[in-house]
Amino acid sequence: MAPRSKVHSLPPELKEWLDAELVKRGFGDYVQLAADLKARGADVSKSALQRYGSPFEQRMAQLKMASEQARALVDAAPDDEDKLGSAVVRMTQEKIFTLLMDLEIDAKDVDVNKLFKNAAEIGKASVTHKRFSMEARAAAKEEARRELLEEQRAKLAAMPNKGGVTAATKSEIRKALGIE
Repeated sequence: MAPRSKVHSLPPELKEWLDAELVKRGFGDYVQLAADLKARGADVSKSALQRYGSPFEQRMAQLKMASEQARALVDAAPDDEDKLGSAVVRMTQEKIFTLLMDLEIDAKDVDVNKLFKNAAEIGKASVTHKRFSMEARAAAKEEARRELLEEQRAKLAAMPNKGGVTAATKSEIRKALGIE
């Protein structure tokens, strides 16, 4: 068995620094990164850093792509009823069931309560997400409404009192718009 990578053996704070530096440096400049690590007391070769950095970069790219695709999907097809979240829960449940069947696990060896608890946690997360989305949309609508009313209030205040528009008429307009 191959020896454990020196990168994985780094102290947690140094590994966090390394991960941040890899991202900051665009997953390049391994020679300088090895020198910087050496100055911090860790002797890791540029080759070891590259072996660690390459899959890390791929995971970051996949995560970024997934995030961009999810954002585009939500923008293209808003999900007010959280149908997508419900579908994810159903798909996850189906995958767990399929995995259990494919592995031919003896039902006596499976903690069904843990499986149900995990499924419930997924459902709870979906509900929480839906509630947050609805609250965020409601807050955005309320803010847009408040801004519109403020704009209307300013336009009414700037409107001259001529052409039959009197202070009493403006007051009635304010009442009708609910901006008094």
